[in-house]
Amino acid sequence: MAFGIYPSLKGRTVYITGGASGIGAELVREFAAQGCRVGFVDLDAGAGVALARETPGELAFEPCDLRDIPALQAAFARLRDRVGPAQVLVNNAARDDRHDWRDVTVDYWDERAATNIRHMFFAIQAVAPDMIAAGSGSIINMGSVSWMMPQGGFPAYTTSKSAVHGLTRNMARDLGPHRIRVNTVVPGWIMTERQKQLWLTPEALEAHRDRQCLKDMIEPVYVARMAVFLASDDAAMCTAQDFLVEAGTI
Repeated sequence: MAFGIYPSLKGRTVYITGGASGIGAELVREFAAQGCRVGFVDLDAGAGVALARETPGELAFEPCDLRDIPALQAAFARLRDRVGPAQVLVNNAARDDRHDWRDVTVDYWDERAATNIRHMFFAIQAVAPDMIAAGSGSIINMGSVSWMMPQGGFPAYTTSKSAVHGLTRNMARDLGPHRIRVNTVVPGWIMTERQKQLWLTPEALEAHRDRQCLKDMIEPVYVARMAVFLASDDAAMCTAQDFLVEAGTI
């Protein structure tokens, strides 16, 4: 598959959360291939260091537990020192752990919200002042089709992911006067190693393939390429929108 190069992205500074594996790692690779300066954070320090070492380009990795908001803010400050102020933010980090609604405690619910939605707002809050000063920016929040299908088995996750759309639309309105665009990329079932190891069975694969209009399963690169487009000047008039990468499941 041959993909395009976006000249407007060359030299642009991109921050990515949850960038050490899965969709996040593909985001790091694709933005680096565009000639961007890429700063990314992740809880998995070993994977993050390895990815930064093996990926050509100007990259900076900072280990960070995004559930700790002061730690996130400090990590972004270090990225700013290393690669410059963010011109693009990709709020990618999340975990789709399955759970039975009967077993959910208050502490578990709060931890899932901290993992899947709370840090997105505070990441935006951290980078927005520099984008405002620059008079432009692109913020890309990662959603999910899981709550649209609808899909059971992880209510704390699907609730958090549905909230991403409200965050996107609100911040698109608040930041639009500064020419800062805010959009949601909505992946379907993406064939990351985590998905393959934990959830993929022949039966589940065939059932999902039947639901998709396009019958090829979706690799992480297709989600990353949508984010690359939205970060570029080609998407200059795209904001407050959902961009689905799900092969026609909805």
